[in-house]
Amino acid sequence: MRFRAILFDAGETLVHPSPSFPELFTRVLADQGHRRSGEEVLEASKAVFHRFSEAAKEGDLWTTSPERSAAFWRGVYERMLENLGLPGRDGLRDALYATFTDLENYDLFDDVTPTLGALAPSGAVLGVVSNFEAWLEDLLGRLGVRELLPIRVISGSVGVEKPDPAIWHLALDRAGVAAEDAAYVGDNPEFDVWPAAALGMTPVLIDRRGRFPGHEGLRITDLRDLPIALEAA
Repeated sequence: MRFRAILFDAGETLVHPSPSFPELFTRVLADQGHRRSGEEVLEASKAVFHRFSEAAKEGDLWTTSPERSAAFWRGVYERMLENLGLPGRDGLRDALYATFTDLENYDLFDDVTPTLGALAPSGAVLGVVSNFEAWLEDLLGRLGVRELLPIRVISGSVGVEKPDPAIWHLALDRAGVAAEDAAYVGDNPEFDVWPAAALGMTPVLIDRRGRFPGHEGLRITDLRDLPIALEAA
């Protein structure tokens, strides 16, 4: 394999809310006496998806302190609750924030550990470059993969977020490799694929839910296909 470094996004690439975001969300609502379906929650989430793009364009670094993170996510949950016809300020948004910052409510995707194991013999250094709160370090440790990912550049710790090129430059410097010798794997074209490609890295879109069937470029739907995809790149 020609790549000297293989770097990954974290959320929805390596880790996910467990059992799933809609299931956890509906569970919190049910505990507070509100019944909504997972489909309704997913539909409400589409209405706030643009908030991440807005934050990036406005320079609103939402992961870089606990206070910024709490304000951002409470705002997201408040809008979702309003779209679901529920009050956003009666404790529901705070209960949601507590749920989605609890490390016990996250897990690895099933394809992560086998893939990291398959990549280890390649000699490439592995790592994470992620817009995530600083507690991602503890989460990766709890899930047993932190030591498999020695390069960890987490926005909540370093104070810069994707798509700012500085976050990838920091990771490349730590890995001691040039951009053209590195691959980057993520689930979002705007925050993962396009910025990495602009730097000269080889981006790979992990599209488990089939959201981007027409994607031009390397695209996989199961992380276990990554080694073969990189060999062919």
